Amino acid sequence: MQTLDEDGTVDPWRRRVRRGRRQMPLWQELPLLLVVAFCLAVLIRTFLLQAFFIPSGSMEDTLLIGDRVLVNKVVYDVRDPVRGEVVVFRGTDRWAPQVDEQPEPGFAGKVARTVGDLVGVSRPGEKDFIKRVIGLPGDRVKCCDSQGRVTVNGTPLDEPYVLRDSPLDLPPNPQECRSRRFDEVVVPPGQIFVMGDHREVSQDARCQGPVPIDNVVGRAFMVVWPSSRWAALSVPSTFDDVAAPATASSGAPPVRPSPQGGVLLILPLAAALRGSRAFRTVPSGPAT
Repeated sequence: MQTLDEDGTVDPWRRRVRRGRRQMPLWQELPLLLVVAFCLAVLIRTFLLQAFFIPSGSMEDTLLIGDRVLVNKVVYDVRDPVRGEVVVFRGTDRWAPQVDEQPEPGFAGKVARTVGDLVGVSRPGEKDFIKRVIGLPGDRVKCCDSQGRVTVNGTPLDEPYVLRDSPLDLPPNPQECRSRRFDEVVVPPGQIFVMGDHREVSQDARCQGPVPIDNVVGRAFMVVWPSSRWAALSVPSTFDDVAAPATASSGAPPVRPSPQGGVLLILPLAAALRGSRAFRTVPSGPAT
């Protein structure tokens, strides 16, 4: 049925609108949808979130080999890291690579790796690491107290996430992280002191030095694969009692982030990634 104007004639503009509403054929619509989805994935990976693959056991049992975690890449644009957060960062020259070198791929492999890098489903980089923040700039970190615990600014940490600690009977060695004991470290300005949760195997700031905050890629806030390990990576309450360093200014203390921060926002995206075949089978980013 045609729509007529007051004078009884057909409005040509409405005729053009109706003509423009015709549905595109599937063979034209599908490539367009794929291009749009690819561009969205690149934008999300570059500015907001990225999936990372865990290739080593240095964070067990918080993170297991093969886990995939989501990393918030914008949170530290508005605030600094907080003690207890799990962060992904680029190691300095002192940090030894912990990802085995792969043979040089052919042309097709290089194209696939480039595309994977763009959308965030590539293999880990050899200088990318994932650890827990223990000390902030100005903090005094050492081990151990009379009960074998790490202390930060004189406050001992009860760390329930550490299931396998380094032995106490080994003398401290600044060249390796085998011993639980290490001399007091004053974290330099603009840097953080990080440690793995599996202290027996983790090569971390105890022997490789603090990490510049500028090297931090983002905060790992959720395990999204495998589905049986879906969980938020919250900040342990043991860090609540740690006092500010004596040299810190008298500003307001950092706000403790909600363990659910960013979870509700990305829940639909995480569910989509979990169901994706590529996400289930391809390593997606750093984490040693």
